[in-house]
Parts: sequence; structure tokens; C-alpha cells
Amino acid sequence: MANHNINNERMKRKYFTFMKEAKRHSEASIDCIAKAITRFEQYNKFKDFKAFYFNQAVGFKNKLLTQKSLKTGGNLSKSTINGTCNHLKVFFQWLAQHTGYKSRFNYTDVDYFNLSEKDTPIAGAKRKKPVATLEQITHVLEQMPNVTDLEKRNRALMAFILLTGARDSAVASFKIKHVDLVNGSVFQDAREVKTKFSKRFTTYFFPVGGITNSNINRVASTFKNRVIV
Repeated sequence: MANHNINNERMKRKYFTFMKEAKRHSEASIDCIAKAITRFEQYNKFKDFKAFYFNQAVGFKNKLLTQKSLKTGGNLSKSTINGTCNHLKVFFQWLAQHTGYKSRFNYTDVDYFNLSEKDTPIAGAKRKKPVATLEQITHVLEQMPNVTDLEKRNRALMAFILLTGARDSAVASFKIKHVDLVNGSVFQDAREVKTKFSKRFTTYFFPVGGITNSNINRVASTFKNRVIV
């Protein structure tokens, strides 16, 4: 059984370049797009994209609605299905503008990737995720071992995240120069820090319970001494 199509691979490579260079998508976003397209190709037995027909979109969508998630064991979430179908919709809209494809299928055929009016709101619904309380985090800090250099570093990083609310990827890319102990802030410079959507902004230390300025300085000092950047 075929596991790829040369013509499809050529167009996928062009599309990924377009999405990265023209639409400025990140590598992570392109990986999601590639996964969606591969899913469709596997369902369609790697037929040439030129043979696309609306029935393929309907069949693929219905297959996703009954497919099991490897992570949960249940059906795929509506948000996952909607995201996959949206990636394919945009891809085939792009294909329909190219010579050799726009005469093979109708531009409106891609609309068959749309979920039902009932499922679309479910896919876009925001779900509240459980998070640790301030009391739980401070309890963890108090219980964390604090003997070896590695243990002190881990404890300092946990306290630093609590003080700044910074994302994991941002914390891992901070440099000492980004921390302002005088004003109690951290400058998240997107030129050097891995911030969400590459935004630049300043985070001010969160006033945690009874933590005093001296305690904040001690935590920040520990961070400075233990985390070598």
C-alpha cells in the first residue's frame, strides 16, 4: 500500500513554505497543519490532491467523529476535529488557486469540511482548567528539599514562577539582565525570551501572601546564584 504521493509531497512542501514565510506561522503550527493533512491522506489512501471531491471531505469528517483518541481512549474531542478540518479547509482553498488544481474541484467543495451547527459551538467552547491555589503552591515550596545546588535551583525556579507568572518556555530562556530587583519586575524581551506570540512586555512580582521585599530579594538572589544562563 502506498504511503506517500510524490505530487502531494511537492505541493505540501510549497504550502508549508507559504505558511511559514508569507503567513508567518511557527514551526509548531506547521507541524499541526502537516499532521492534519497526513491524516486526510491516510484516510484517502494517498490519492492525488487533484482527485479531491466533496464526498472525501464528508467521509473523512465522519471518520474523525467516530475515531478514538490514543490519549484518552474516548472519541476525539470536537475541538481536535474542528482544528483538523479547518487546517484542511484552508489547505484546499490554497490548492484551488493553483494551476492544475482549480479546474479539478470547486472552491466551495472545501466547505464540506465544516462541522455541524451543533458541533461548532462545542468545539469552540472554552473549558476551565483546574489550577493550583496560592496556598497549595506555597505549601509545595515549603516542602521542597533545599540542600543540594540542584534542589536549591529547583526551589528558586518554583518561587520565581510564582512571583512572575511567567510561562515555562519563557522562564527557561530568561537571562539575569531581564530581572529588575529594584522595581520587582521581569522584562520579557521577545528578542531573547520565548514569549507567547513573540510579544514584549514587563511582568511585575506578584505580592505573594506575607512575602516581604527582603524575601523577594532573597528568592531573586537565589535564582541569580543557582541558575546559570
